[in-house]
Amino acid sequence: MNAKSLTRHALAATAASLLLSACVSAPPPAPPVPVDNTTPAQRMMAVEQIAGVDDTELNVQPLRDAQVEDLRESAIGKRKAGDLAGAAEALNQALLQVEDDPGILQERAEVALLQGDWVRAETLSKKALDLGSRTGPLCRRHWATIEQSRLARAQKENAVSAHAQIESCTVPGIKRY
Repeated sequence: MNAKSLTRHALAATAASLLLSACVSAPPPAPPVPVDNTTPAQRMMAVEQIAGVDDTELNVQPLRDAQVEDLRESAIGKRKAGDLAGAAEALNQALLQVEDDPGILQERAEVALLQGDWVRAETLSKKALDLGSRTGPLCRRHWATIEQSRLARAQKENAVSAHAQIESCTVPGIKRY
């Protein structure tokens, strides 16, 4: 090989190595730091407090497939043990089977909230809200999660709008005399 040919091969090898290095995946970005000092766990506590079940209101619960319920229970156990990635994966598996279940979508949104994935938490809660009931504790959970996600991203005006929707979720149950 002559010098010109060697130079071309060297340039081609350099270009190939640059292209291959571009294919290496970067580590996932760290969760965004909230604009205030509120932790994801504190945000989740706010959601749970707002959503509390009132014994006097109508609260409809869906019937679920046994396998989906097992995945859901597994996610609850993993979440309690602090394994948020495991909880997220169990709920993702459940969603592969019943992608339009508002309760499971909401549970997955809450895990995203605990993980500091504010955008995903809001997106999943919105989808659950679109598919589910507009009343009761689950409705309040949707809006409270949306509110907390927006607060974490310093979208105060949008958070106020979400908070205003929470009241519309409470509908008194039927009084029987």
